[in-house]
Amino acid sequence: MKISVIGTGYVGLVTATCFADLGNSVIGVDIDDKKINKLKNGVSPIYEQGLTELLAKNLRDGNLEFTTDIKYAVENSNIVYIAVGTPQGETGEADLSYLEAAIADISKYLDHEVIIVNKSTVPVGTGNYVKKILVEKSIDPKMFSVVSNPEFLKEGSAINDFMYPDRVVVGSDKKEALEIIADLYRPITTNIIKTDILSAEMIKYASNAFLATKISFINEISNICDRVGANVKEVAKGMGLDKRIGSKFLNAGIGYGGSCFPKDTLALIDIAKKAGYDFQILNKVVEVNKKQRNIFLEKVIGHCKTLEGKKFAVWGLAFKDNTDDMRESPSLDVIPYLLSKGAEVIAYDPIAVDNAKKLLPSNVKYGSNRYDVLNNCDALLILTDWKEFIEADFNVIGKELKGKVIIDGRNIYSKEKVEGFGIKYIGMGI
Repeated sequence: MKISVIGTGYVGLVTATCFADLGNSVIGVDIDDKKINKLKNGVSPIYEQGLTELLAKNLRDGNLEFTTDIKYAVENSNIVYIAVGTPQGETGEADLSYLEAAIADISKYLDHEVIIVNKSTVPVGTGNYVKKILVEKSIDPKMFSVVSNPEFLKEGSAINDFMYPDRVVVGSDKKEALEIIADLYRPITTNIIKTDILSAEMIKYASNAFLATKISFINEISNICDRVGANVKEVAKGMGLDKRIGSKFLNAGIGYGGSCFPKDTLALIDIAKKAGYDFQILNKVVEVNKKQRNIFLEKVIGHCKTLEGKKFAVWGLAFKDNTDDMRESPSLDVIPYLLSKGAEVIAYDPIAVDNAKKLLPSNVKYGSNRYDVLNNCDALLILTDWKEFIEADFNVIGKELKGKVIIDGRNIYSKEKVEGFGIKYIGMGI
C-alpha cells in the first residue's frame, strides 16, 4: 500500500517505519524542516530501542521517505495516517488543533479516494468530527473514508509492540475501508478487532484509564502496607497470580508518568463530564497518582529530618526505563522540591540528561555514570527503574555513599539484600 503518515513524533515515526518494514511504500510528513532533514539522513529525533536501525534499513531499501511537502504526500498515497499530538488542554480535554490543521491540509490536495486514519489519541466522536470538517470544505463524501486505529505502543518497546501486538483495533462505518486497514496488519497478527469508530476511540481511552487505575490501586495498597507492616511486593505477587487480575502494572512506586496515562485519564474524565457523567473512580486515580510523589518526599524528609544543606544523588530522570521521555516524570516534581528546601542534587540517567536539562532547574548537577554521583551524598534516591540500576554493585554504593541509605521510589531492590551490605533501605510499601 501507499501510505503517508502526518506527524513524525513518537507514534508517527514508529508507525511509518514499521509499516515500511512490512513492505509498504511510506511517506513521513512533518512541518519541522530540521527534523525531516535529520530523518532523511537516518537520524531519529527520539530514543527508542531498535528504531535507528530499522529507520536506516528502510531508507536504504527505498520503502521509506520523509518530506515537509504534504501535497506530495497526499497525492502519492491511498491511505493517510494522522499521528499528530493531541496535548492536554486547560481543563483536561484533548487539544485537537494539530489534527484540525492536518485535516485542513489534506482537504487542499484530495483529488482521489483516500482512507484517512486517526492514529492520534482523540476524544470519542472525533472521527465523525473529521468527516464533518471535510464535508464543510466541500469534499465529496465518496472521496474519503475515516478510520480509527488507536495505538498501544509502550515507550522502550514500541517496535516490538507494533510488530507483535496484543491486538489491533480498527473502527469505521465503511466496511471496505475497515477491511483495507485490517489487511495492513494481517502479516503480523490475526487478533484484529473490527468495530464502529466510536467504540474504537473509546477502547484506547478505556484501556489506558484501566491501567492507570491498576497502578494507583497498588500504590494505595503499598501505602497501607507501610502502616500495617506488610510487604507490597509479596502482596502484588499473590494478587498477580490470579488470572483474573494478572501481574502487569502491579509495581508499586512513585506513580505513573509519560505522555499517555496522565493525559488520557484527564481526557476521559473530560469526555465523561461533557456526557453528563461524573467519573468518580478515575478522578481518584489521578488524585492518588499526584499524592504518590508527596509520599515519596515524606519518606525522604522522614529520614533526613531536614532538607536544608543535604546532598542527594538521584538515579533516573526519565518517566520510565528505556526512554528519554521526561513528560510527567516524577523527577520533575521531586528534584525542584528538594532544591527549593535548600538541598543539593546531583543526578544521573543513561539517556535522558539532555532532555532533563531543558526542564529541571539550572542548579541541578549531573554525573557521567551511576557511581560518580554518590560521593559525599546523604542519600541515594531512585526515580527510574533502569536495568543498570537494578544490577548495581552494592559494595560500590556502600563505599561511595556517605549517608548509607537508599530511598527507592520504584521498589527495584530487595530490602534484605540491600541491608545485608550495611545500607538502610526505604521502599514504597516495603
